[in-house]
Amino acid sequence: MNHPAPARPPVSSAVADANVDSGRNLPVSRRDPAAMPWWLGAVIYQIYPRSFADSNGDGVGDLPGITARLDHVAGLGVDAIWLSPFFTSPMRDFGYDVADYCDVDPLFGTLADFDALVARAHALGLRVIIDQVFAHTSDRHPWFMASRASRDGDHAGWYVWADAKPDGSPPSNWQSVFGGPAWTWDARRRQYYFHNFLKEQPQLNGHNPHVQQALLDVARFWLERGVDGFRLDALNFLMHDPRLRPNPPHPDPAVARNRPFDFQRRVHNQGHRHIPRFIERVRALMDEYDDRFTVAEIGGDDALREMKLYTRGAGRLNTSYGFDFLYAPALTPDAVAGALGQWPDGADTGWPSWAFENHDAPRAVTRWLPEDADEMARARFAAMKMLLLLCLRGNIFLYQGEELGLTQVDIAFEDLQDPEAIANWPLTLSRDGARTPMPWQGDALYCGFSTARPWLPLGPDHAALAVDAQARDPASLLHLTRRLLAFRKDHPALRWGAIRFRRAAGNVLLFERSFGEKRLLCLFNLGAEPAPWPASAPRDAAPLTSVGGAGQGELPGWSGCVIAI
Repeated sequence: MNHPAPARPPVSSAVADANVDSGRNLPVSRRDPAAMPWWLGAVIYQIYPRSFADSNGDGVGDLPGITARLDHVAGLGVDAIWLSPFFTSPMRDFGYDVADYCDVDPLFGTLADFDALVARAHALGLRVIIDQVFAHTSDRHPWFMASRASRDGDHAGWYVWADAKPDGSPPSNWQSVFGGPAWTWDARRRQYYFHNFLKEQPQLNGHNPHVQQALLDVARFWLERGVDGFRLDALNFLMHDPRLRPNPPHPDPAVARNRPFDFQRRVHNQGHRHIPRFIERVRALMDEYDDRFTVAEIGGDDALREMKLYTRGAGRLNTSYGFDFLYAPALTPDAVAGALGQWPDGADTGWPSWAFENHDAPRAVTRWLPEDADEMARARFAAMKMLLLLCLRGNIFLYQGEELGLTQVDIAFEDLQDPEAIANWPLTLSRDGARTPMPWQGDALYCGFSTARPWLPLGPDHAALAVDAQARDPASLLHLTRRLLAFRKDHPALRWGAIRFRRAAGNVLLFERSFGEKRLLCLFNLGAEPAPWPASAPRDAAPLTSVGGAGQGELPGWSGCVIAI
């Protein structure tokens, strides 16, 4: 069912009068603002359902809990929400092991609860994006149970099966992301099955046309329920090399090697050249519905090429979500310029998406600050980081709690839930530390997340960062985030404009955003110490917005400002 689209914020008359063209063959910064799709330059808020809000007191977040808290999300001024998996699952990888693509796990609620969530989100003007996990399923999925039962059944070729080598060893040297060989022996078929992740996540055979059609049918099921788009999880893992050629050793000795997976260049177990053919089928389906959106998650050594390939032209995905900042050890001018410089404002260049945090990466405030940083330093850094993120060219993904400046929680080994962290302890920083519950009320039991002990502990400093505490403080990061999101929407140069980096020394980052005749200068000090004001930046102009005291010749540590030029 097609539902009415939430209203798009009005475009200022100054920009509407600019000499621009709406043609798709033009760079984005020269198109007609009135013709821009809703998702272009949008800010999307990621919700991790297990940890957002618990409505029934079992210690785990759920769909009714999300629905009850959507006013908070809408109040930020974001354009859409992205829900991490809530489908029926044994939860070996917390929903990314799907046992039924077309139902809600009872832990999270029911399909009626999902429908209510979508209706409430749309009433608040929020689009709804959901994960689609197309590369693998749970080993409890009926498709896999039928596939392992017989080499001759209807589902026999739906997964990647192969005979053992003559000595009984696995068919290839491919390694799992979570550690160990990517092959598990199955006595029923007397063959190995392939899994890029956990052995409980068998790999779908993306080459199989019946698999492709089944996945498209799943997508249609959710489109008919009113979702506005999909994040396609681990999409470059969808297809493998059918010849099972061995992966070569990784040639870079500087690459961290904490897992066998890290020793290889993964050129044959992912990124197959036929994946774009399936992407075009996905896009054709999406185009049957109004204003739908697709973003692919792409990681790995060849991510940039694949991101551009999967978003090339009007017949593939809208955008791609990369890992440039999610695992970056430091936030530097070179890192920002290097990542965004790969996506120029060209008619034939895809549109990027950026995130500083998500459910798989450590909280950026902890990752990018020294361990001895105090509360004031964290607050200044979080404010600067938020302004920088919202000044970047592309779609912006905010992770739940990022608007509060939540820190990474140090989870004790006995409390770990993350299978990757448990398997690779202590060399892999636990993903659990970024998945801890949202603190809603600082003085309530479990900070208002639940009336029962949560599935993960809250951070010891998170009560002070709770939503209610920050709502009472006009100087809080929460209020700043709301103001900066409104500022981004008010300036088409930030939402759709081209980006040009200027040379700057040390920790100073300087770039220009332009749309039509409008130009903005974005100036940041990414370091802790004050920095000299760049000679090329106007010294006397009053900033349109500023954090950390930046502006008019002053550039304190961890500060930034935007100036009209």
